[in-house]
Amino acid sequence: MVDFVRLQHIVKEQLDHDRAVRIVEARGPTLEQAVAEASTLLDVPVRRLEYEISERGAAGFLGTGKKDWAIRAYERLYTGKKKGGGDLSGDGAEESAPVIEDRDGDAFVHLSADGAFLKVVSPKGRGRRVTDTAAVQALQDRGVENIDTAQVARMVREAAGTYFRAGDFQHRPVNDSIVSVEIPEGEMKAFVRVTPPGTGGCDLSVETYLSFLRNNRVMYGVNEEFLRDFADKPVYREPVLVAEGSRPVDGRDAYIQYNFETDQTKVRLREGSNGRVDFKELNIIQNVVENQPLAKKIPAENGTVGRTVTGKVIPAKNGKETNLPVGKNVHVGEDGVTIIADINGQVVVVGGKINVEPVYTVQGDVNLKTGNIIFLGTVIITGNVEDGFSVKAAGNIEVNGTVEKAVLDAEGDIIVHQGITGKSGGLVRAGRSIWARFIENAVVEAGNMVVVSDGIINSQVDAFKRIICQGKKAHIVGGRLRASEEINAKVLGSATSGTETIFEVGFDPKSKEELEKLTAAKETAEKQLEETQLNLQTLINIKKQRKSLPEDKEAYMKELMDKRQFLMGDIKKAGEGIQKVQEFLNTLKTRGKVSASSKVYPGVKILIRDARDDVRTEYRAVTFILENGLIRVTKYEEPDESIKKGPDGYTAN
Repeated sequence: MVDFVRLQHIVKEQLDHDRAVRIVEARGPTLEQAVAEASTLLDVPVRRLEYEISERGAAGFLGTGKKDWAIRAYERLYTGKKKGGGDLSGDGAEESAPVIEDRDGDAFVHLSADGAFLKVVSPKGRGRRVTDTAAVQALQDRGVENIDTAQVARMVREAAGTYFRAGDFQHRPVNDSIVSVEIPEGEMKAFVRVTPPGTGGCDLSVETYLSFLRNNRVMYGVNEEFLRDFADKPVYREPVLVAEGSRPVDGRDAYIQYNFETDQTKVRLREGSNGRVDFKELNIIQNVVENQPLAKKIPAENGTVGRTVTGKVIPAKNGKETNLPVGKNVHVGEDGVTIIADINGQVVVVGGKINVEPVYTVQGDVNLKTGNIIFLGTVIITGNVEDGFSVKAAGNIEVNGTVEKAVLDAEGDIIVHQGITGKSGGLVRAGRSIWARFIENAVVEAGNMVVVSDGIINSQVDAFKRIICQGKKAHIVGGRLRASEEINAKVLGSATSGTETIFEVGFDPKSKEELEKLTAAKETAEKQLEETQLNLQTLINIKKQRKSLPEDKEAYMKELMDKRQFLMGDIKKAGEGIQKVQEFLNTLKTRGKVSASSKVYPGVKILIRDARDDVRTEYRAVTFILENGLIRVTKYEEPDESIKKGPDGYTAN
C-alpha cells in the first residue's frame, strides 16, 4: 500500500519527467517523412522518438485533396534499468550507454561559529538550476541576517559546490547540533545519531564528524564520501551507518588442475563428417605421450585479515597445501608443480594418484559398450573383438578370444589365443609378429613372422620373414601366402578342395606388391601415351596439309600435348620407382623355402623369386628350394625352435 508521502514523491517524479519532455510538431507528405522531420528537430535517432498523430494525411486525386501528415513528437526518456541490468530502451549501443539521472540543483546552508555559509550545486541531466530567490530563502529559513545578495547571486551562477560565507546569525551554543556514536557488539559497524540544531544552533561539519568518530575509536571503514553528503543533508534522531568493518577472507586451498578427464565413466561421443554420431568412437581411452604435462598444482592462497571499525585485526586462515598426486610412470617437472608423463600410454587416476599405464585391459568384448580402441601402449582384451570394430595400439595387442571381421593394427606383436575369422573382410596387421590358433578367411600382415597352430584357410597372409604353421591340425588350404624367408606347415593344399593355394617366398611381399602396382601403372600410362601420341600425330598431319586448324581442334591439340607431357612424367616416375624396388629386392640375401612336414597336395603353386612350380604329384615331408634358377624338392627342413615361442613365452600350441 502506498502512503501519502510516497504518493507525493511519485507525483513529483512524474511532474519532473513531464517538465523535461520537449515536444515538437512536424509535418510531411508521408508519416515516415513527418517522423524524420521530428527526429531532425529534436536531434535524436528515430528509434528514440515517441509521437502522436494529430492529423492523418491523404494522397488526393489528380493533385486535389492532398493533405500532409501532422504529428506531435518527443524524445523517449529512460531513467531506469531492466531487471538483470539491461537498459530499458532495448536499443543498440547508443541506448546501452550509462543513463544520466535527472536531478535539480540545490542550495545548502551551514551555520558555524564563523558565520552563515552557503553552497550551491549544479543540476544533473535535465534538472533545474537553483534560483537566487531559492538560495536567499534557504538562508532566511535558518535565521541568517545581513545576507550578501551579490555573493549569493555569484554563487548561484557558478554553482561551484563549495561553501562561501553569505551572512551572519545570532549564535546560541546551547542549541548546537549534537552527535553520538553507537558501536554494536562485535564492533563490525558504527552508527551516528544526530540531534537537529535549535534556533541559532550550529550544524556539524564533515571534519567534526570524522574527528568525533576518531575520538570514539572508530578509525576503520569510515565512509567519508557518505559523510560529506550527510553533513549537507543530515538525517536526525535516527541511527545512520557511517562505518563498516571487513570480514576476514580465508585463503583458497591448493588444488590440482588436471589436463585430462578424471571421471572415467564419462563417454565422449564424436560426430562424423556427416553430422552423425559414431557410437563405435566412444573415446574412452585418454592417450598421452612421453613428456606431456598431465596436471598442475595451483598453490594455496594466503587469507585476507578482517578489521573491526575500531581497528582490531580479525585473523584469517591461509589455504591448505596439497601434495602432488604422483603415481607410476610420471614425474614432477622442474617448476615443482607440474606432473609430466614418463611414457606413452593411458593416463588414469588410481587411489588419488596420476598414473600412466602402458597396458590397457578391456574386460570382456570389444563391442558397442567399449567402442573402437586406440591406445599408445599395449592392449589386452579378455574377450572377443566383434564385427566392425577396430583396435589400434602403439604396443602389442593380446586377445584372449576370437577376432571376427574387425581391424587390428599394432606396432608390436598381435597375439590371438583363439583365432582370426575374417569373414572375407577386416584386417590384422602387426609391426612385428602375429600369433594365433587359426586364421580363416582373413587378411593378415606381419612385419616379422606369422605363427599359427591349427591352420590357415582361404586367407591372404604376408610376412616379412616367415609363416610357420605347426601343430596337430597345421594345414594351409586356399589363399595366397607370401614371406621373404620361409613358409612351413604340416600340410600344404588339400586332396579334395578345388581352392587355389599359392605360396611365394624369396622376396619382401610389400616390396613385390609395390613393384606390381608400379608396373601396372606404368603399363597403363604407356598405353594412354601411345593412344595420345597417335591422336596428336593425326592433328599435326592435318595442320600441315591445311596450314591451320579450327579453333576447337587447335584447343584439342594443345590438350593432347599437355596430356602427353603429363603421361611421360608419370612413366618416368613409375620407372624410377620400379628400379628402386628391384634394387632393394636384389639386395635381399634370403634363400627362400617352402616346407611341409607331412604332405603337399597337387594343385599347390610355389613361387621362389622368379621361378614357379605347379605341384602335380603328392609329396611327403619335403622342402622346396631354389637352385640354379629352378625349384628343387629336397628333404624336409625343420623350422628353428626359437621362433615357435612368442612374447612372454607364448606359443602357438
